[in-house]
Amino acid sequence: MTIKVNANRPATHRKAIIFCCDNGYLPYAALAAEQILHSTPTHDFDICIAFNERPVTIPESLAHLGIRLLKVDIGTMFEGLRLDAGKSHDVYLRLALPQALADDYDRILYMDSDIYVQGGDFSALMATDLGDRPLGAVRDNIQWRSPGRRATQFKRLGLPAAPYFNAGVLLMDVANYIASGLLEACLDLGRREAPRMIRHDQNLYNSVLQGNWAELSPFWNWQYSWAARFFCDVQGPNVIHFIGNSKPWKDKDGQFPPRFRQHYSRFIRTHFPEHGDCHIPEAQLPPDGARMRKMLIKHLLSSKAIARYLARFPTDLTVIK
Repeated sequence: MTIKVNANRPATHRKAIIFCCDNGYLPYAALAAEQILHSTPTHDFDICIAFNERPVTIPESLAHLGIRLLKVDIGTMFEGLRLDAGKSHDVYLRLALPQALADDYDRILYMDSDIYVQGGDFSALMATDLGDRPLGAVRDNIQWRSPGRRATQFKRLGLPAAPYFNAGVLLMDVANYIASGLLEACLDLGRREAPRMIRHDQNLYNSVLQGNWAELSPFWNWQYSWAARFFCDVQGPNVIHFIGNSKPWKDKDGQFPPRFRQHYSRFIRTHFPEHGDCHIPEAQLPPDGARMRKMLIKHLLSSKAIARYLARFPTDLTVIK
């Protein structure tokens, strides 16, 4: 497998935080990059944006972030893998990052663009011991309350229940990742089982690894859902991940606290005025509405299970191997 990489500048460090996105999601990735640098001003990592089929352009007003742009040409590597309608094969690009950048980086922290950074020492996170695991990740929220729950993809492939992670934040140990043959195994499974696969590489990763990964604290990938958002406000995680189709910048129903939308709006107006402003809902969720009552009841019923889950991580740098 030949992978070609063209970069706008040389690597500065041996670690990197990498977003994979196109111009549509660039404003959100750029805000996250700015937040990361604010959170860890003395850092020992590069911040990169990788792309393949859909190139990106960083505005001059964000030149101070020093973002490294990476054109990662994977050729026909991902042909035969299933795609959701309207998606390009770039949705699989993170699979190839360790092989593509092995000459530059020993550790890669991949992050989705729909995240919001509130704090955390990213240099310390990237230095954590993963043992001999190829990657570290945060358990998917389907298993926060029910850790033994069998993921739907495992059922479709006839695989047993196993710890299942969300691929929105992945700490990759480049040497172990490559040595384990993870990319090749994911490609083989993805082509062989394309009709039975659900969505994209998250299920490829989990189906191949079957629990062979290091578990990170949910503080690095707090999956912001209706069932856990109040716990989020109390716990104050480092990274909030806006999973699902609802996002703060297109919040028609007023589901998200206004602070998110306001921050995104200010940033986009300053650096990406051509992108268009965030959607402003007519009203926030009413305190006595059915959806609010549903969320409150869910939080009440799941509080003990969430407490058990969080207790497994005494600090945000605890890793379960």
